[in-house]
Amino acid sequence: MKVALIYNQKKTDATKPIDYFSEFDSPETINAISLALNNRGYKVDLVEAEQPNLVSYFRNNRVDMVFNISEGVTGRLRESQVPAILDYLDIPYTGSNTFSLALALNKAVTKKLLQAENIPTPPFQVFSKSNEELRPDLKFPLIVKPNREGSGKGIDCSNVAGGADALFKKIRQIIETYKQEALVEEFIDGKELTVGILENGKIGILPILEIDFSSCKGSGEYFYSWRMKEYQGNTDMGLVPEFFCPARLDKDTAELVQETALKTHRAIGCFDMSRTDIRLSKEGVPYVLEINPLPGLNPQESNFPLMAYAAGMKYDDLIEAILINASKRRLAIR
Repeated sequence: MKVALIYNQKKTDATKPIDYFSEFDSPETINAISLALNNRGYKVDLVEAEQPNLVSYFRNNRVDMVFNISEGVTGRLRESQVPAILDYLDIPYTGSNTFSLALALNKAVTKKLLQAENIPTPPFQVFSKSNEELRPDLKFPLIVKPNREGSGKGIDCSNVAGGADALFKKIRQIIETYKQEALVEEFIDGKELTVGILENGKIGILPILEIDFSSCKGSGEYFYSWRMKEYQGNTDMGLVPEFFCPARLDKDTAELVQETALKTHRAIGCFDMSRTDIRLSKEGVPYVLEINPLPGLNPQESNFPLMAYAAGMKYDDLIEAILINASKRRLAIR
């Protein structure tokens, strides 16, 4: 089988915000996926998603399957760009379709769907302008996020506001810097959890990963901010969270958290894989923060592989499972 691995590679650009390319993949990740596929006997072509003639490339270089880790380039629906091209050309690919990727990228729309499905998510409000009034039922502390970004972009410890002045200052900053609406939601004080769903012939829930930030308090960071994700493991910066997989949860709570992640995966319509970020409140409520249909696949640092390892899988097993499930889906609709 000939597989095209399509990606966006991290780069630097002094004219862009420092976190602009955070969602893009490192050469280490790209090479690791390519090697895993080669190890299992697949012929792999590496394809940069930002090339201007992507449609022509695929018309002239037919492949059996595309392994998609591309985040797209620009625009409100950027994560859907590559799948939209592949759908147009009738080329199968791994992971979720255009609709699910566009939906999950928009945090506010995702949260509205979660509410409709009775899946817990923190109360929120979307600000298109910084002079809009705050809903009186929202309770401080509140956290401010860019509504259509991932990888902790635009988020640091100052995004958690304890009062109106700090809140609206951050709202203005988000709108001006990221040229999009700001999402404001109640900050849930509790355990940081993430849950991977891997479809491997059937839907399977990976062991829950708990991220404990207690050892990072000296850095000023105490949740998954951009700095935490970008420099995780940096001892000089104090960004050294502890990971527990399986999470330190009792059986009933673990089952509730996993059920919540599975419901989210299905509600968004994800395929092959997803990773749902959850804050477990002190009252035991699993609040869904967001879902990522394109979870990071760095073999050393990304949460999704860590959960797969805890399930007894090797990295090559994980990558091939994603590919095989996509192939089975393709055959099922033929």
